[in-house]
Amino acid sequence: MKLYYAPGTCALASHIALEEAGATYEGVKLDLRAGDQLKPDYLALNPKGRVPTLVTEHGVLTETPAILAFVAHSFPAAKLAPLDDAFAFARAQAFNSYLCATVHVAHAHKLRGRRWADEQTSLADMQRKVPQTMGACFEMIEGSMLEGPFVVGKAYTICDPYLFTLAQWLEADGVDPDRIPKVIDHRRRMAERPAVRKAIAEELAA
Repeated sequence: MKLYYAPGTCALASHIALEEAGATYEGVKLDLRAGDQLKPDYLALNPKGRVPTLVTEHGVLTETPAILAFVAHSFPAAKLAPLDDAFAFARAQAFNSYLCATVHVAHAHKLRGRRWADEQTSLADMQRKVPQTMGACFEMIEGSMLEGPFVVGKAYTICDPYLFTLAQWLEADGVDPDRIPKVIDHRRRMAERPAVRKAIAEELAA
């Protein structure tokens, strides 16, 4: 397998999951500022021009929730998801879908506003709103979605690297960490995991 990623993006979640699974894969770092994601060779793999992209023997996968689910199913011995319980697996997917469709979108309003608007006043309004919207998202996670000690309770799953990845952006998005102690504790504990440390080290390497 081959994982295309860029440092500081949601691709870190897939990177961590592959490490947790003990998968054999090649990591390919893209420089988004240099426009690597828009080069013809990459667009042939992922016409969306975004990361992550996972190339497998079956074909190409994009979108973090899909890649995480694929990793969990491909490496069942790693027990990264409740694969024997359809409802529990669906709940994990619901959490990851919330991160993808709501939380990440709220974050993107800070630097990616031109996806939705053109007027500078509209872009500035979206940027001002980010601390409020991201704060509300993580207060929702803190209050009713993070069971503890991991997202779905006692078992580590594909939800945990995804939450950890998006929680890296909190302070830069203007969210007061004191408002979400469970999320911050989860982030701290995740940062101590060997797979997390390895994935981050690889992404930060020159």
